[in-house]
Amino acid sequence: MINQVTLVGRITRDPELRYTPEGTAVSNVTLAVNRNFRNGDGEYTADFVQCTLWKKTAENTVQYCRKGSIVGIVGRIQTRSYENQDGKKVYVTDVVAETVRFVGTKQAENAKQEYEAIKF
Repeated sequence: MINQVTLVGRITRDPELRYTPEGTAVSNVTLAVNRNFRNGDGEYTADFVQCTLWKKTAENTVQYCRKGSIVGIVGRIQTRSYENQDGKKVYVTDVVAETVRFVGTKQAENAKQEYEAIKF
């Protein structure tokens, strides 16, 4: 069986680091991943994928990434369920990251666009 997913997208908010009671670092981020086709209005849309980062991967991502940072995540899909306050069963699907690659920042992309705009 194969359970592997690769995503490249922007982090939607500054990552926060937490620790489990056992002392393991964990961070949850949402990755905005653009779709490669236009919707009915002719616009590109994005999917917002929940990702869980553990241990050193979580620590490094929190240290080096901010809202708007572009990252590549390779991981696996994991599902879980729980009962909400109304007694209904809620299913959650997220990506558990195995590796995170820092591709770029929003500031670097903006600087590149400004440079290209002033070229002769």
